[in-house]
Amino acid sequence: MKCPYCSFSETRVIDSRESHDLNSTRRRRECEKCSKRFTTYERVESLGLIIVKKDGSRERFDRNKIRRGMLKACEKRPIPLENIEIAAAQIENELRSLDTNEIESKIIGDLVMKRLKRLDKVAYIRFASVYREFKDISTFEREIKKIA
Repeated sequence: MKCPYCSFSETRVIDSRESHDLNSTRRRRECEKCSKRFTTYERVESLGLIIVKKDGSRERFDRNKIRRGMLKACEKRPIPLENIEIAAAQIENELRSLDTNEIESKIIGDLVMKRLKRLDKVAYIRFASVYREFKDISTFEREIKKIA
């Protein structure tokens, strides 16, 4: 590993820990030449996931997009950010465990709704109303009766 301060190529690992999402390893390193310390993160490189949208178009998977959608649904709700981060990581892990690297967007939406239903019913209804494109108040009422 190259030192970011002096570019010397010899460093030693002082400490290694699994990150909270268990998808990466955090390593504290020290340069053998200048003795400065820095942190690196190590992830297993995996095949990129491709999301197949409703219209048939494809795009690369982006966990931040899931996170942003969940944050929007949970806005002004008493849900710790850590819980949202954990849910997004769980969704990503579940998607990566599938036998394919092409995943329909519907699967992601359903997984997000499942996690939000456990976290907060109001956030779930908010997300469902956009995801399922609720057209009128009766659609809201039917969905609320299902979870009540």
